[in-house]
This record gives sequence, C-alpha cells and structure tokens, in this order.
Amino acid sequence: MRGCLKLLVKAGLALFLLVLVVIYFGVVWPFWGMPFNAQRRGNLPLTPAWALEPWLWEDDIKTADFVLEMLDGYEAHDIPVRTYLIDAPWAMRNNDFTIDESRYPNPEEFFGNLKERDMRLAFWMTCTVNSQNDATPIRDARDFYEKARDRGYLVGDGHQISWWRGRGGLIDYTNPEAMEWWHGMQQQIFDLGLDAWKLDDTATYFSSMLFGKIPIPYQDTHAGRLTTRQYMDLFYRKEYQHGLTQNPEFVTMSRSIDSPLPWAHPEGFAPQDASTLNWVGDNRHTWSYAERGLERAIWCILRSAKLGYNLPGSDIGGYHGGMDIQPELYIRWAQFAVFSGFFLNGGHGERRMWKRTPLELELIRESHWRRTELVPYIYCHVVQAHRGGPVLMQPVRGKYHYMFGNAFLVAPIYEDSLTRTVTLPPGRWRYLFDDLEVLEGDTTFTREFPLEEYPVFVQDGAIIPMNIARDYTGIGDESWAPYLTLDIYPHETSVFTVYHTDNSGKMDVTVEAGETIHITLEDLVAPHLLRVLTPETPTRVIRNDDALPEDAWHYDASRQRLIIKSALAETARYHIHFD
Repeated sequence: MRGCLKLLVKAGLALFLLVLVVIYFGVVWPFWGMPFNAQRRGNLPLTPAWALEPWLWEDDIKTADFVLEMLDGYEAHDIPVRTYLIDAPWAMRNNDFTIDESRYPNPEEFFGNLKERDMRLAFWMTCTVNSQNDATPIRDARDFYEKARDRGYLVGDGHQISWWRGRGGLIDYTNPEAMEWWHGMQQQIFDLGLDAWKLDDTATYFSSMLFGKIPIPYQDTHAGRLTTRQYMDLFYRKEYQHGLTQNPEFVTMSRSIDSPLPWAHPEGFAPQDASTLNWVGDNRHTWSYAERGLERAIWCILRSAKLGYNLPGSDIGGYHGGMDIQPELYIRWAQFAVFSGFFLNGGHGERRMWKRTPLELELIRESHWRRTELVPYIYCHVVQAHRGGPVLMQPVRGKYHYMFGNAFLVAPIYEDSLTRTVTLPPGRWRYLFDDLEVLEGDTTFTREFPLEEYPVFVQDGAIIPMNIARDYTGIGDESWAPYLTLDIYPHETSVFTVYHTDNSGKMDVTVEAGETIHITLEDLVAPHLLRVLTPETPTRVIRNDDALPEDAWHYDASRQRLIIKSALAETARYHIHFD
C-alpha cells in the first residue's frame, strides 16, 4: 500500500512539474518574457509636444474630400486639431505603402497642402504582407506576397495568417534585406511628410503550427527561432527607431492594454521604451464595462498607467457600435480625454461636431481647447517620466481616481449619471470649475456634476504652465497667446520645472506664500503671464526691486486673480504685497 502511495505521489509530482514546464514554455516565456519583463521596461520615450495636442480621424468615409470637409469644418468652428490619422484602407494592398489614388488623388499635392496647414500626418499600418485583401483596390495580391516569401523576407518560410483585413505573412524584422525592402516601400509615405504610424496589432499572430493543427507561440526567422513576445517587441521598436531616422519628432501610436480582451497580454502589447503614445484598442459607443464602453476604456487606461505606460488613451466616444453616439457619452468621454495621456477624437459615427447637437459642439470644442491649453503642463511630466520620474497618470484611492501629474486629482464620470462619489487625497484642494473655496483632503463626498463640469480638483500649491489662446475655458483669452501662462495656486513653498515644448531648455519656478507672495523665475525664462490666485487685492507688485506700474498688472476681484504680463525673457523675482 505504501509503495502504491509513493508511486502516486511521484506521478503527481511529475505531472505537476510537467504542467509547470508547459505553462512556462507555452505562456510565460513566449508571451511575457523573463525575468518579469525587464527587457520591455527601458527608458520611456520623449514624446514631442505636438503629439499631445488633439488628434482627429474617422473610419466610415476615408477619402481626401472628406478629410478636407472634416478639417475645414473644425477650423470654421474653431476646434483645434494638430494631427489627422489616415486609417485603413488607404493603400493599394496591405501593406505595400502605395497610396490608393481613388481615395486620395494627387497624394503629393493633397498631403503637401495638409502639411502647409501645419497639420501632422499619421497613417495606419501592420506588419503583414498580404496575399489577399478585403477592402483595397488590389484584392488578389499573391504576386506581392510570393515575392516577399521567395526572397526569405517573411517569418516561418512565409507561413500565412488570416486576420481582419485578409490573409498574409509577417515581415521578418531580423532580416536586414527584408528591412531594406520594407522600409524602402515606406519611404514614399515618409516623403509625404509622415509624422506617425498607427501600429495596429498583427504581431500577436506570430506562431507556428504543431502537427499542422496546434498553434504554438514560436516561429522561425532569419536570426533563429523567436517567441511571440520577442517578435512583438521587434515590431514596435524597429518601426519607431526607423521613423526617428526619418523625422526626429516621429511617434508611434501602439496598444498598451487591449479593451476587447483586457486580460490578454497582461504585460502590455508594445514595449514601454517604444511607446510614445498608446491606445487601448477598440471600445464601443456605450458606457458599460461589460460591453467594452467608456468604463472599460478607463479601466484599461489606468491599468496601462500601473504597468508604466506614460501616455495611454482611447477613441473618444468609442471606436464602433454603429453610427449613433449618445451626446452625454460623447461629452463625458471627451472630458475624460482632456486628462488622459492621449487625446484621440475619432472612429465610427458622426465626428463633424457641427452636425451633432449644439451642446456637444460647445462642450467638445471646450475639451479640445482645454487639452491644447494643458500641453505645456503635460509635456513637463513627459520629460520627467523620460528622465525616470513617475508616469503622467497615477491611480490613487477611489474608484477610477488618479492624479494627473502633480496638480490634478481626476475622478472621471464613467456611467450615465450626473452623480459621482469623490475621494480627495490628503491636502488642500479646489474644484476646477469653482476654485475659490478650499476643500480639505482625506474626505469622501457625493455630488452632482452638470454636463458643463466634471470632477477635477486642483491641489493648493500647484504651478500649471499653459498656453491660452481662447476664452472657451474661462481662464483667459486671445490676448494671452504670446505668453506662457503660469496658473498659480500659492500655498506654503512650491517649485516646478517648466520644460519648454520646443525642447530649448527649462525654466525653474518657485512660489513662496505668506504675508507677501514671492514668485521667482530662473534659467531660460520665457515671456510669461502670471495668473495668481489670491483672495486679497494686492497693493503693489515689485519686480526685481522695481515697482510695476499699475498698467502692468491688474486684479480680477470676481475670480480672485492677480494677472501680471511680461514680454521680458529674463530672470524675474516678483514680490506681491498686500499692505
């Protein structure tokens, strides 16, 4: 009897070890990498400031005429857009990088005109060489695929996969000749002024078939056998690195976590050192977590931040789900996107705001402008993360609560309700839309937020660099455009380093609050406008030992704001007196 028990124990132990080996070599190593994804956590990229401004796209019409209608309409209705994304299908075949001129005639002239409008251009791509296509002018592309296969440019001797835009093989990123051919084809798009690739996912299809039927996450390449994870990392890194050789401010838009399957690839899709911007896959035009709506997007974005991704975001309003987008959903999604890493307005459904409701036009225009205003602040945190500091979005206590940089506490509205419960961290806080009252932290409360407002709170002591050029957000107006605005909430002593968005250098800001408020600007000082919260009316303002004349500053009693403008780009020490 004892002998049988020993045999059973040994057999059980052997089976357990076999299961561990299968899990390790079948899941952990090929999908996650070891040890603990260290090979994927390199230095975060320095995402350029232009990529932090609003992006726009649509996925229903996709023609040159419609791009112009969109951009002209946004300009006519004073909605700022920096980047336009050209999504698939735009090429003759997937992915031959040759413009389909039935959609975009005279591409050199058309895209050249967009560049003259100071528009940044992003194009969709994947790592497949298709033999069959579902929506391009050339449906049968066997000659294209066979050319790549016969030259050894594809992994697994041309092993084909079926994916959502046809069938084809994966380009071999380890083969120098394949890369010369692949990037040579891309050059025609770079020559149009390409600023970004949207790297859509087919790298996760990298696998081979055991016994011709069972997929395993390994495949043969020019450099030897690779895992799925290794190929994914090559895809994202190689395309980003090549883009930088063409354009020093090049970015890639890639997945971090995937909304349709948030537990698939829990380590994240793109390696963080090649993640200039991330989106969380294809959400639907709904609120529901279960239906992949706004709540799922928020969950995935905050999960991405926990993993170490710096600039995650989602398609505002959701990517698909028909043509209809509920107005309240579109508005709340846009408000959340203002305080996300990536502001991406687009997908299926009506994206011409002037054809939607007047309230949507007004509030989503305001969201576009508030995002644009915050770009200097966001960029400062991008630089800090690039240098080893914390990422932009830091989840904290409270359902879906997070810090957005060091100044803002955000509790996004994730369901179809005006009511939201908010938990403030310790400290002193002010409500963004009514910041005259101090709110003590370490408290929880429930209140209503009308559609014109949303739960964002500013920490006392904040120094927020901004670009103000319109009056939609109620902060300033067009006359502020020549200046870098510093929105200051004095409390005790606070410091902030402003990294200029043109990458020219930095400006150090120190604010000391007391009976007299002292503000010091040092290093590379820019022409600036100080917007200082103070409930008392100042009696005089001293700058570098000289009293400023009364026409050099003014006090807005209704907003309790002292406004100081200076066109001087030199060290400045301001002393604000109340005696």
